[in-house]
Amino acid sequence: MIPATTQRLIRNTPNRVNEVISDRIRDNVARFASATPALLEQRLRELDHEWDVERVTGAASGLVLLGSVLLAWFMGEGWLVLPAIIGGCLLLHAVIGWTPALPLIRQLGYRTAEEIAQERYALKAIRGDFQPMNLITTPQDREDLSRFEGEGGPPLPELEPHASDPAVVNEALRATKS
Repeated sequence: MIPATTQRLIRNTPNRVNEVISDRIRDNVARFASATPALLEQRLRELDHEWDVERVTGAASGLVLLGSVLLAWFMGEGWLVLPAIIGGCLLLHAVIGWTPALPLIRQLGYRTAEEIAQERYALKAIRGDFQPMNLITTPQDREDLSRFEGEGGPPLPELEPHASDPAVVNEALRATKS
């Protein structure tokens, strides 16, 4: 069975590497949660420019393809086997999310687009870009309270926990996975 697009690279990465990357995300969110607004904005810009696994795979494949075509041009047609191998690897990557280079790329710390987005949205949630997080309510509770507010009920209480509080960091990360 073909894995979901958002899960195919993670499923083809060793668990210990996925855990290291998850820990790095958690550490980054905790570190930047109490940062100044300027530092937080700088980190968000860095995340916008971070290369993900797909981009690295495409760039590396493109370089090898160009090199192998040049080798075939100057050294003979026998080198055309390399573009065929790279084409097969790219097809495997597109369908099941695996290439021979994936373990190395992941161990070098390159993340999936979803992992980068998880950090980005956790930081934005902590910064307050979205409606206030209520650490103890479920989505159904928030919907019920919202409906109650529209009928003249009391507004949601404004919680002001410190942004670097582990509960806030974990809630922000959990919210990005929903």
